[in-house]
Amino acid sequence: MTESDLTKFGFRIRTRDGSLVDNLAIAGRDEEEAVRKLRQMYRNCEILECAPLHDELRTASMSFETIAKLIND
Repeated sequence: MTESDLTKFGFRIRTRDGSLVDNLAIAGRDEEEAVRKLRQMYRNCEILECAPLHDELRTASMSFETIAKLIND
């Protein structure tokens, strides 16, 4: 399985102790697999939102030199 076979899904959940977790991204072949992985990490959580994340949401990669210049300016 390659990375291109996976889709990232964005979740908003409430943990079993009541804490809210936003912007939780989990990769899976489909939504069912992503939910299964989520439930392994957060047992008994309540899923409030789930949506596939699209490539346009990814930030552009930067070189080390570009990042160093941003820090030094």
